[in-house]
Amino acid sequence: MTRLAVSRPQQTGHIPVAGTPSEARTTEHTTSDQDPTVPRVRNEVRAPVRGHVVQAGAIHGDVHLHPGREHTAVPRQLPAAPRWFTGRAPELAALTTALDEAAHSGATVAISAIGGAGGIGKTWLALYWAHRNIDRFPDGQLFVDLRGFTPLGEPMPAGEAVRGFLHALGVEPSAIPTDPDAQAGLYRSLVADRRMLIVLDNARDTTHVAPLLPGNSACTVLVTSRRRLAGLVTTHGARSLDLGVLPEAEARRLLTAHLGAERAAAEPDAVEAFLACCAGLPLALSIVAARATTHPDFPLSMLAEELRDHATRLDELDAGEIPLNLRAAFSSSYHALCPEAATLLGLLGLAPGPDISLPAAVSLAGLPAARVRALLRELETAHLLAQPAPGRYRLHDLIRLYASDQARHHHTEDSRDDALRRLVDFYLHTAYTGDQVLDRHRESVALDAPAPGCRPHPLQDEAKALAWLDAEHPGLLAAQRLAVERGWHTQVWQLAPALHTYHWRRGLLADQVTLARAGLAAARQLRDPAIQAPAHRLLAEICALVDRHTESLEHLHEALTLAKRAGDLPSQAHTHRVLAWTWGQQGEIQSALDHAAHSLSLFQALDDQEWEARGLNQTAYYSAQLGHFEQARAHAERALLLHRRHHNRNGEALSLSVHAFLGLCTGRHTQVLDYGLRALALFRDIGNTFYEALVLDCLGQAHDALGRHAQAREAWRQALELYQAQHRSAEAEHVQRRLAGLAERERAG
Repeated sequence: MTRLAVSRPQQTGHIPVAGTPSEARTTEHTTSDQDPTVPRVRNEVRAPVRGHVVQAGAIHGDVHLHPGREHTAVPRQLPAAPRWFTGRAPELAALTTALDEAAHSGATVAISAIGGAGGIGKTWLALYWAHRNIDRFPDGQLFVDLRGFTPLGEPMPAGEAVRGFLHALGVEPSAIPTDPDAQAGLYRSLVADRRMLIVLDNARDTTHVAPLLPGNSACTVLVTSRRRLAGLVTTHGARSLDLGVLPEAEARRLLTAHLGAERAAAEPDAVEAFLACCAGLPLALSIVAARATTHPDFPLSMLAEELRDHATRLDELDAGEIPLNLRAAFSSSYHALCPEAATLLGLLGLAPGPDISLPAAVSLAGLPAARVRALLRELETAHLLAQPAPGRYRLHDLIRLYASDQARHHHTEDSRDDALRRLVDFYLHTAYTGDQVLDRHRESVALDAPAPGCRPHPLQDEAKALAWLDAEHPGLLAAQRLAVERGWHTQVWQLAPALHTYHWRRGLLADQVTLARAGLAAARQLRDPAIQAPAHRLLAEICALVDRHTESLEHLHEALTLAKRAGDLPSQAHTHRVLAWTWGQQGEIQSALDHAAHSLSLFQALDDQEWEARGLNQTAYYSAQLGHFEQARAHAERALLLHRRHHNRNGEALSLSVHAFLGLCTGRHTQVLDYGLRALALFRDIGNTFYEALVLDCLGQAHDALGRHAQAREAWRQALELYQAQHRSAEAEHVQRRLAGLAERERAG
């Protein structure tokens, strides 16, 4: 280990005179008062440093720096500041704060580690900040590109960087010690107590930069790397600063600065396309601008059209040389990964959806969870993957394109197909589990066993099921789209009923229409009447909810024909149930009641008490609308009893809602509040926002009738928010009219 000590001329007999490389001599000495921690020095070299003499121990590696000489070598190695730089105000402030706090606390050295993906602008940030603060480093600035991630050649050894710094600090080449430890010691001696900035750009890892860190120094160090340098933080006290993509406004300013305001304003559609394709990545924006400025007379729309093609986008993001080649920028990070991490990155590039959870990634990879977690950590450390929320991982759009390209080049079609099938099965089987937790008695389908290596996620209760479905909803929709593309008809069809309860409860009706429509198309491809009938019925039910009544009735008549042909009584009962709903949505209440009664009788004949209870609720609701209040009340009471017996909280809430509706029909407004508030609490507890909105609407009417205008307004306000969020425009308009009427009455009275 190198030790530094201040040599005392009177102890060694050396005369500290500046000289040339030829001024060297061999000597052996000991002194009685020599520092006992410094070993005997042999073959000392008196190393000229342009007005400063350094003695370097050639054998033992001890370095003795003579005091009393002025540092005449003041390096100015910073490359030019980036011409176009925008935004990054929080990051710039963080770097300044780190320097100020180090100075205030008396810390020996301030180190900031700037991390981020290739092309994110780490070097630009470091140089921009450095030039803005250059007056704070009067003793010079050192800069080195360590080439830690480069498509050309190998990373620069730390020893080579040290020797470069020594030369910049004025050490003659012949005076540089041969021992690497001695070189590092000499470097630290020369920067000790100097107010310098040292920029270590593009570091591979902590060990790559450790020899270049000052010791007891007033220096400030900026390190940039595509990896998170945890060792630099924990061992050397560095401040970590990770860069993300530019926000849309900052990306627009950067692009406009490159293109020129007039040219950008002339073709706003092309500019929007550039921003969308580059997704906030500064290097990508610069490449686009470089290509555009190469041909200033060409319309921007030509380049925009080329970039819109996902298959060739990475090829278009190439300005003709390595620093401006996005594929090359990503490749150096990719090739630094271990083989398993590189494989996983490729599969993540193929995976559907905007992000992915750890359990989903486990099925995608077909590996144990602990191993997948470690591989995801490696990808995150390499800034090829972000973790915006605990346990959820996201690829930048351009990295996703690169990763999927690598998967197609390096993995067979069968291996890619197997991985994606495991992932789709993960979504399907976990969604099915969630559907059963939310409504275990509802009509469902029988799933085949998941693909080998697929590990569906367990969901123990309604809260966990809803939380998982909320988090995974975009991935579930994307999984069905992927299954459609791959021709996996069974998975396409089965995902539709697996998400039906969730979509109904959350009021995500348009999404369920899309899934059910794709499910019916897949069921037709499977040519199985037992599948086609429920597929028709599923689509019909959601079409009725979104006021597509003609389409709903067409599918229901087809479903009823198939069910009768097969002699399938449960299917006939469910079809009449949905027919009742469809006619009721159109205001044809007698037809709705007829089909509801037919459905109820079939469920009673099948001795299916759970569905009998639902049939009773439906029959009670339409009976109340026709003024058959006693019959409605009897059916609602029986339904409430059965739902409680079978522990169906959603059914219980529906029965309470029917009682509240009965109170509204008969002018018993305190009854509305009694039953309605209990129903509301249950709907909120189980996350059924669809019916929550209806109950709030009903409660608002009761409060209004009782003269409680403030309570009515609040109930209607909440109902309106839910209707609007669920895109239920007709119901929203009704509530808006009620709110307007309430306001008018208050102004008049």
